[in-house]
Amino acid sequence: MANNWIDAAAEADVPDDDVTSVAAGGVELALYGVAGEVFATANLCTHGNARLCDGFLEGHEIECPLHQGKFDIRSGRASCEPATEAVRTYPVKIENGRVYVDLG
Repeated sequence: MANNWIDAAAEADVPDDDVTSVAAGGVELALYGVAGEVFATANLCTHGNARLCDGFLEGHEIECPLHQGKFDIRSGRASCEPATEAVRTYPVKIENGRVYVDLG
């Protein structure tokens, strides 16, 4: 499968130790800045209709603002009930101060 790298944001627009949302390539993404790295997931919780960008980021875990389910932003794995289904993650690369996300 071919890579589909999309320019999603300026690296400077991804906050340290926090989350923001962007629309890139027709997909709503949550971008997370953690320890100098950027991670990307789908922005919608798999348990309820809530945007993960409105949640609470602690380390590599995002807590859904609606029912407090948690996901590991590196793997997408649900790590706390009521969330049981993983959230989709996307590969990220940084080039020339821009965040690229592979939507492929």
